[in-house]
Amino acid sequence: MSENRTSHDANDQTPGVPSVTAPDQTDAPAGFEIPPAERLIEPESIDHILEALDFSHPADIAHLLESLPLQTQVEILFAIDPEVAAEALTELDEHVRVDILESMPPEIGGEFLASMSPDDAADVLDELEEDHRDEILSSLDTEDADEIRTLMAYDPETAGGVMNTEVFALEQRLTVDQAIAVMRAGIEDTEIPYYAYVVDDAHKLVGVLSLRDLMLARPGTFLADRVTGQNVISVKADADEGEVARVISHYNFMALPVVDEDGAFLGVVTHDDVMDILQETASEDMLGMVGAGQDESVDTPWKDSVRMRLPWLLLNMVNSALSAAVVYLFDGTIEQMAILAVFMPMVANQAGNTGQQALAVMIRQLATEGFERKKALHAVWREGKISIVNGVIIGAVVWLVVYLFTGGTAIPTVMVAALLADIMLGTLAGASIPLCLKALGRDPAQASSIFLTAITDGAGFFFFLGLATLFLLG
Repeated sequence: MSENRTSHDANDQTPGVPSVTAPDQTDAPAGFEIPPAERLIEPESIDHILEALDFSHPADIAHLLESLPLQTQVEILFAIDPEVAAEALTELDEHVRVDILESMPPEIGGEFLASMSPDDAADVLDELEEDHRDEILSSLDTEDADEIRTLMAYDPETAGGVMNTEVFALEQRLTVDQAIAVMRAGIEDTEIPYYAYVVDDAHKLVGVLSLRDLMLARPGTFLADRVTGQNVISVKADADEGEVARVISHYNFMALPVVDEDGAFLGVVTHDDVMDILQETASEDMLGMVGAGQDESVDTPWKDSVRMRLPWLLLNMVNSALSAAVVYLFDGTIEQMAILAVFMPMVANQAGNTGQQALAVMIRQLATEGFERKKALHAVWREGKISIVNGVIIGAVVWLVVYLFTGGTAIPTVMVAALLADIMLGTLAGASIPLCLKALGRDPAQASSIFLTAITDGAGFFFFLGLATLFLLG
């Protein structure tokens, strides 16, 4: 993308090393005045901060910015090299980044976005209110704005939504010498080219060459000859980002080409994007399992967190009420044998724990590799076998402990029978719930832990108290 901010010359610094200047109101672009506010950090302290940031990585700059007040964040971003500032913005937490950009006039925010790669700019704009987003896009060069709008048209959780379009597409009629010259001439305007992507006259992807292949090829060789017979591995633009991550992981690619329905080359998804996808997916699964917001963080406004969590907490309350109703059905049994109330939670807790283990394994499998129906059924059966073995071993230990505690065999026998039944049910439920949610088109991790707890608690109480009623009081 084009570089609009010219307060610093990026060519005067060592490549990849941030350049930091002293804070000054003149560092802000013309027409923008840092909003007056009660200063929480004195100018001398900001000087200190900038000195500490010298030669820092953008990710480290972002980490520091998140601990500072908004006014100071803006001052520091205007004081450092614009390209480094743009990279630091992409590393910030979403809510912090939104606050910073919304505090600026649209044309100033546009200058920051002009220094970003198109895919990062599209991700950042997608977080903003529609009106502010349109104003920023209007301030950009037409070419840059069109490129970002194209990326924003894709679902952000698909290959098209995470791909980078600043890559080399080399025509197959070029020789390797010409291709190297083209890459050398345009390398400053693209991402690091791990591969050279070869296209035909219709811009369809016909081959992929590593830089090593290009360098070792005989001078004068046509690219078309180098890619003849290749089986090009690519993904469609509408492929789910999880599928993209699985393909790159399976083939150990540094980047994966993205094509449209006709096979035309659109861009690439790089390995660093995949790392972000995997990290985001893992976080979403962890939060979703317990009913928290899947994009929630400590910086999420507390009202938004309440809105995301409350429905699942209410559902959990309903589930707890059902478990309480099961216990109420057997209140007479508990009145006659109060000791049952002591052991009752052990059955439900143990089954819940084993179910959570199966649940975690299945969610991980779905997140990293996906499932075919036959493999899914085999996985559920595998978890069932594990539950039987674990249940027998745990049951033997429980029987001995309860026998020593009660001095009789009746209660430990009933408890072990209920424990085995609930462990098996909990494990099978833990393995099946993610598959059922996926079949229904839902996130396999979403509140799965809440559903599992409802099953193991209710069933555990029913098994234990029902068997006690039949065999101990019958």
